[in-house]
Amino acid sequence: MELRVQQLTAGYPGRTAVHGVDLTVPSGQVAAIVGPNGCGKSTLLRCVARLHEPTEGRVLAGDADVWRLRQRETAHRIALLPQAPQAPEAVTVAGLVRYGRHPHQGLFRQWSRDDERAVEQALEATGTTALAQRRLDELSGGQRQRCWLAMALAQETPIVLLDEPTSALDIGHAVEVLDLVRDIAAEGRTIVMVVHDLAAAARYADTVVAMRDGRVVAAGPPRSVIDAALVKELYGIDADILSAPSDGAPVVVPTATPHH
Repeated sequence: MELRVQQLTAGYPGRTAVHGVDLTVPSGQVAAIVGPNGCGKSTLLRCVARLHEPTEGRVLAGDADVWRLRQRETAHRIALLPQAPQAPEAVTVAGLVRYGRHPHQGLFRQWSRDDERAVEQALEATGTTALAQRRLDELSGGQRQRCWLAMALAQETPIVLLDEPTSALDIGHAVEVLDLVRDIAAEGRTIVMVVHDLAAAARYADTVVAMRDGRVVAAGPPRSVIDAALVKELYGIDADILSAPSDGAPVVVPTATPHH
């Protein structure tokens, strides 16, 4: 399902955080939103997820404006994994993943074989089946993040939003999670993720969306977007842009400041 954001503006009392943003992400593609802290990345994601109402503009999931849908209808189209999700104390992995089925429950629709299948498939897809009966708080950071991803997958939405999915992970676990993100997209889901690591955005995203001061300053394929001028504009530092030997993806190397 294609995601389109049209002229979206949003903010907080006395402050506009997102200014007139346009964004299109086709089905089966990964878009990475990058930029300095406070540039509006997470606010944009919350607007798309129908958690923060924009003052102007539209968010279209397929042909539907999510802000004209009921909350439950949006939850059938879009799943959000926030930056620091909180789980109930002592919840098991299977118990956590079952929460992803909540939008599919109702007064006259209780837990079904379809729900069980969705949970099993989400555990399998994220390599967490063997952890199903373990408590979430007993697991490593990388394992926990895969379990949270399983919960988002169990929701069975065509669009998945990830807010800094690798922020607390070491490089090994970060690569594991980002490989999984690509696998999810390969199944046809649309992924939008906020990431801080430009190298990760360059390697794993089809489209990089660079934001500064609430505005999109560049958007497109990583190799055409990420250059020294963009790094300077976003972060105020000089950098060399190298090509990774394996696949040519841009690699950002900050220029060392001479020490006297």
